[in-house]
Amino acid sequence: MYRTFSDTMKEMRGLINEWSAPVLLAVSGGIDSMCMAELFASLEDPVPFAVAHCNFNLRGEESDADEELVRRWASGHGVQIHVTSFDTVSYAMTHGISIEMAARDLRYSWFASLCARYGYKAVAVAHNANDNAETLMLNLLRGAGLHGLSGMSKVSVLPCDQSVFLLRPLLDCTRKQIEGHMFAHKAEYREDSTNASSEYKRNRIRNEVFPIFETVNPSFVRTFNREMRYFAEAEEIVDDWCRSAAPSVTSRDGARLTIAIRPLMQYRHWRYLLYHILEPYGFGSAVLASLEELLVSSRTVSGKRFESREYVLLTGRDVLDVFPASDEVMQKFPALGTGDAVMPVRGAGTYNFNGRKFKVEVLERTDVPSLRLPEGVLMMDAGKLRFPFVLRRWRTGDWMIPFGMRGKKKISDFFADRKFDAVRKSEAVMIVDTMSDGMAEDQHVAGVACIRIDNIYRITDDTSSIIRITEL
Repeated sequence: MYRTFSDTMKEMRGLINEWSAPVLLAVSGGIDSMCMAELFASLEDPVPFAVAHCNFNLRGEESDADEELVRRWASGHGVQIHVTSFDTVSYAMTHGISIEMAARDLRYSWFASLCARYGYKAVAVAHNANDNAETLMLNLLRGAGLHGLSGMSKVSVLPCDQSVFLLRPLLDCTRKQIEGHMFAHKAEYREDSTNASSEYKRNRIRNEVFPIFETVNPSFVRTFNREMRYFAEAEEIVDDWCRSAAPSVTSRDGARLTIAIRPLMQYRHWRYLLYHILEPYGFGSAVLASLEELLVSSRTVSGKRFESREYVLLTGRDVLDVFPASDEVMQKFPALGTGDAVMPVRGAGTYNFNGRKFKVEVLERTDVPSLRLPEGVLMMDAGKLRFPFVLRRWRTGDWMIPFGMRGKKKISDFFADRKFDAVRKSEAVMIVDTMSDGMAEDQHVAGVACIRIDNIYRITDDTSSIIRITEL
């Protein structure tokens, strides 16, 4: 164990000597990070270091005991220590992200601030070979391309600060080696009680999936890590090709990136080239799969919208436009917005909107023997939904009271319940009752065509005439 760690540190020695600054160790108090701290402290060729500990306040007294252990260890070894405390749950709720993602964002941002203040050039974390194998499985499940199959690297940069290096000196060490080293040296560490729970995806893989793998191949962790190194080399080869091909299909205008569809699809491997271009903008495999399906289908390509956390992709007739999701850019490129997508429906007839075709009819209630509807058909009380009403695209904040329910529901939550991907959301058409307050901008929509109506517009015993909307 020590030899493996020492060899890794020799590989990093050149970088560390260049910095002439201590390495900041991220120490949680768990077995992995305490092992890393012990190994740094025992190096024959010492590397100066300091310790950083985050108290995420997720486990009450356990979290406080973790902090106390790290403080005691640092004091006993004469090492400078930095400690902070986070309200992780509130941060996660405020930003609409998972606890795991919130903890990651908080700790890396804090590490970056410490480096800026104290002059540290690198942060060392205790990711090991098992963590790398778990990451591989998570990436496979969520879809992350060759980059995801390559796993973690020993030297990278902080996600929030590209000027700070991120070191993983235990990446060649398995968890069994770490446990053996800590037992042999009678070193103190804290056991995180949540590790036994399979509530989190990573824990579920560790506790339930990996034991099965071990029955098939007892050395599967090392096998996975070896294969990930091969994948990393394959990624470099593929990325070299993509970097040479991308300029022939892309252009820039300020903050906007434009991808020409026809030149793109002339490449045999256009799907991966598209992934290579869009992945840095945060578009994951689910969005890419929907976009690829759209490009090879006979459906209308123009007018579709895809979103990542920070970017928007809008499809045109021959191009894909990507730009930051900010009001400033939307004002700079107003033609790319969705505000122009409103179609008035002034009476019975056929309407083409947002790549979809609808037939609108007005029927007497007595001419409709059954209210049971086939898929793609809606019926609403014509005395409540009056002409003219409008069709428009979904907008953030839209809501309705779905038929059969009493409570108000955001359309975004309605989509989530139905597992709509980005394409389905971009194709969705809202039915808006302009006569309710004279405004097509009202976010209380009368229905989602042709899926569900708002409960207000349902057909009752008092209904005399019906508006029937059928998707053709």
